Amino acid sequence: MRRDRVSSSKENETTQAKLIPVYIMGKRYQVPEDLTIMTAMEYAGYQLKRGAGCREGFCGACVTVYRSADDYKLKAGLACQTVVEPEMYVAQIPFTPANKPTYDIKELQPSISAIQTIYPEVMRCLSCNSCTKVCPQNIEVMDYIQAAVRGDIAKLADLSFDCIMCGICAMRCPAEIVQYNMALLGRRLYGKYLSKKGPYLEKRVEEIKEGKYEQGMQELMRADRETLSRRYDERDIESG
Repeated sequence: MRRDRVSSSKENETTQAKLIPVYIMGKRYQVPEDLTIMTAMEYAGYQLKRGAGCREGFCGACVTVYRSADDYKLKAGLACQTVVEPEMYVAQIPFTPANKPTYDIKELQPSISAIQTIYPEVMRCLSCNSCTKVCPQNIEVMDYIQAAVRGDIAKLADLSFDCIMCGICAMRCPAEIVQYNMALLGRRLYGKYLSKKGPYLEKRVEEIKEGKYEQGMQELMRADRETLSRRYDERDIESG
């Protein structure tokens, strides 16, 4: 992220909107009241070059910490979803720091023992539901944590499927659980050991290794957006 002045035409487009004061990285700016944190930062002159999914990065990368006026609580949210408030103090972080153990999925089994061995802190869950309340995707985070505690890998994988791994749940967890990394382990265990395999999966993997689709991949890499959109809409989808 870097700060550049936005064009005067963009500023003129929003001059009719009511302006409110916000603090971005410690500096005071006047921005339209109906903007999200992300668009407010761009209005103030910050150019989000990379990282955020809607800015050619990956979704979940725009985690922002902020404080509302006269509120002692430190809050967190996605900059693309959270609307600015008067006198809000805003600061972005490059990523949510979280431990991520290494493991060989081939040496694990889809059971509670794998969870206990790799992420033992899961057993400290207080069932406070803070993780669920703060999730911007409305995922039942505490429920999939409890599924992990029970060793229900399938339920864990299903409930965490829509996670974008922004890390806000881990920031709010009093038990200091890294929910999203643990859920990733659960989905990997489910995918390797429990999910129904497509009848052509192994054959397709071998064909990929043999280079059968290399030419097609190169064509896709050179294709324009319109062609890619059309190919995506016309694709064959294997039924469950």
